[in-house]
Amino acid sequence: MPAEDAPKPTLLSRITMNQWLAAVLIVLAAVFIAQNRNRVDINFLLVTVRSPMWLILLIMFLIGGLAGLLIRRRARR
Repeated sequence: MPAEDAPKPTLLSRITMNQWLAAVLIVLAAVFIAQNRNRVDINFLLVTVRSPMWLILLIMFLIGGLAGLLIRRRARR
């Protein structure tokens, strides 16, 4: 059977386990953020900020993702 007659893999079969896990974690984070919309006071060093909880959670999620990317890049070297 020639290679051009082989069935093409579906989109779902091309998604790796790590990509599925990342998608699940992102959905869980989005649900968690959506359920925590009340305003809170955040104290950091000498500064106090009043902000919606979802915004603080989103910022912390992005910081965690950035930290993960930086660690991953360093580990590859």
